[in-house]
Amino acid sequence: MKKILALAGCLLLTPLLLLAQAPVNEPVSGLVSGIEPGELALRFVINLVAILILVRFIYYPRHRNKDFLFTFILFNCLNFLICYLLADTKLKTGFAFGLFAIFSIMRYRTVMVPIKEMGYFFICVALGLINALAAVNDYFLILIGCNVFILLLTLALDSYSLNHENVKEIIYERIDLIRPDAREEMLADLRQRTGLPIHKIEVKSFDFLKDVAVVHAYYLSRESELARGAGAGTDDED
Repeated sequence: MKKILALAGCLLLTPLLLLAQAPVNEPVSGLVSGIEPGELALRFVINLVAILILVRFIYYPRHRNKDFLFTFILFNCLNFLICYLLADTKLKTGFAFGLFAIFSIMRYRTVMVPIKEMGYFFICVALGLINALAAVNDYFLILIGCNVFILLLTLALDSYSLNHENVKEIIYERIDLIRPDAREEMLADLRQRTGLPIHKIEVKSFDFLKDVAVVHAYYLSRESELARGAGAGTDDED
């Protein structure tokens, strides 16, 4: 594995070093008109460092999900190269809308993508766009500052986590406590039996023939369970 990574690093750095030898403001003959290899190399290095910091040092330590690392990095780099190489190309309106549609219709059909991962995916796309198309007029400290601001903002927002209000559907057999005047006693009983910090309950239905009631119990926690639905957390209290 280390040999593969070393070979990939050599293949990546070799063209960048060759491109960086050319003057920044002098286009290389034989290439597409308007492409400056020195500027391309510098922008790509800034973009690559930013996306590696975002994915490896901000996203992964908190979420520990390796499934999205490949997609985040690869899509960011490809998006950067496409935007930079086509920036000076005269595109027809239909082709431009078609290019935008390619990115907008992409979906993950095999798995449900959490909303936070979608947020990181959008950041990866935005970093590629900014680093490829931002007009800085050789003042690349401005571009670096924008990347640092985005990374720090992402780190701050991801570090500051709020409590989520979750709900569990419970089949409750103490039918005598469904009365409104016994609500506090019902809350205390459910807290003791479930071990959850329940702060609100709603009686959805009851059956006097079976002496049971369907209750929704609401509680706060760091993790959100709403994606699984209220029914997924059904408990049968005996």
